[in-house]
Amino acid sequence: MNVYVLRKSFFNHCLKISKKNEVHEGGQWLQMCRSKTYAPKNFCDYESMRRTYNIRVPQRFNFAKDVLEQWETKEKNGQRSSLPALWWVNDGGEEVRWSFEELGFHSRRLANVLHQECSLERGDRVFLILPRVPEWWLVNVACLRTGTVLIPGTSQLTARDICHRLQTSGAKCVITDETLAPLLDTVASDCPSISTKLLLSHRAMHGWGNLTELMGKVSDDHVCMDTRSEEAMTIFFTSGTTGSPKMTQHSHCSYGLGLSVNGRYWLDLTEQDVFWNTSDTGWAKSAWSSVFAPWIQGACVFVHHMPRFDTSTVLKTLSSYPITTFCTAPTAYRMLVQDDISRFTFRALEHCLCAGEPINPEVMWKWKELTGLDIYEGYGQTETVNKHLKEYALIEHPAVAESAVVSSPDPVRGEVVKAFVVLTADYKSRDHKELIQELQTHVKTVTAPYKYPRKIEFVDHLPKTVSGKIRRVELRKKEWGQQTSKQIWK
Repeated sequence: MNVYVLRKSFFNHCLKISKKNEVHEGGQWLQMCRSKTYAPKNFCDYESMRRTYNIRVPQRFNFAKDVLEQWETKEKNGQRSSLPALWWVNDGGEEVRWSFEELGFHSRRLANVLHQECSLERGDRVFLILPRVPEWWLVNVACLRTGTVLIPGTSQLTARDICHRLQTSGAKCVITDETLAPLLDTVASDCPSISTKLLLSHRAMHGWGNLTELMGKVSDDHVCMDTRSEEAMTIFFTSGTTGSPKMTQHSHCSYGLGLSVNGRYWLDLTEQDVFWNTSDTGWAKSAWSSVFAPWIQGACVFVHHMPRFDTSTVLKTLSSYPITTFCTAPTAYRMLVQDDISRFTFRALEHCLCAGEPINPEVMWKWKELTGLDIYEGYGQTETVNKHLKEYALIEHPAVAESAVVSSPDPVRGEVVKAFVVLTADYKSRDHKELIQELQTHVKTVTAPYKYPRKIEFVDHLPKTVSGKIRRVELRKKEWGQQTSKQIWK
């Protein structure tokens, strides 16, 4: 009882600091009282982790052969948990569970499709746009097996975006579904490198090979390519803040070995864990956290295919399935804590993480108050650090509910920092000129003065991906005079 009173008093104090003075009784505090103290499973402390970490890069490495096939062997010998390697569900009640053995079976067939039916050779580039469907994971593994270079893209790309990526990369094969196939067809004639188009669909489409039918015609006997560690494995395109998106190439070891840090230490996964990462399949985070990091650890990758991010669906899924580890965008957490979480109990959930954009302390406190769990934040690319600092600075006082920072054209400086800000309800009626000055002054005091946003625009909402992450690309397009999504800005 004393622990309960102390904890409640502590959180009330924190909430008062953040100008949230409400006291939560009943179900919400009962969930807090159940106490979920998370203890790392793969390390004791930072110093011991630093001492023991010693990654060795062999001359040859292939993730499919050296990691996935090893888990497949352990599975066959009864040396791994009974959890599936991939656990996929959708809103329609459909469900797919693949063991590492089944993942290997299907991916070997798809590898034979790429090599035998499409005549792709080692080093050829494959452009992939699919939503969160099981076949997306099969293409990832099949490309690893064949030594072809995977180029993932988001389904939100325009025809111009797709054309640029195909022309720049020289991709020989494209794989998509019937939703995006017509868009790809509009640019195919301008992309002479394309030799094969594969379609995931129950229907036939002229000029496209049916992926499912082709997989049914080939053998599941395939020998994995013996790739070099430094050999190209995947290519992601930058977002193109000030110019055309550029290719960033990653090797078999940079992801297949390098992401062991993520899987073992940040995500802290084991083969007993069920891990749900909500990232869209077009982004690098999906490769990091829905393929490499969890499977390095032999964990189960959980996927819920939702047409769009829905808080009730997410909360129900977290309470209905044995998900132990959860990673989503900070914006998604902000949306989740505004729902009635007290309706749900997350019995299996142990470890929560976020990445991709800054999360404000109030949301972290609120999530812990409601679930008993901390949110462990991470960021990936060094070029995002300054953006994070600026956004952190904005979301620290009480006037800002959400913010996003992008570059904006300026006649004198060429470009300057601009912040799009969603105000909290208490500040929407305040004088905007006065608020802009206050926000700019605040940022100057908490970070380097030159980093303050010279432009601030107040908006009712920020554009989001289906996983709840802010789509800064839409804001950049708006600033630089490009066409923006009508759906976002209507």
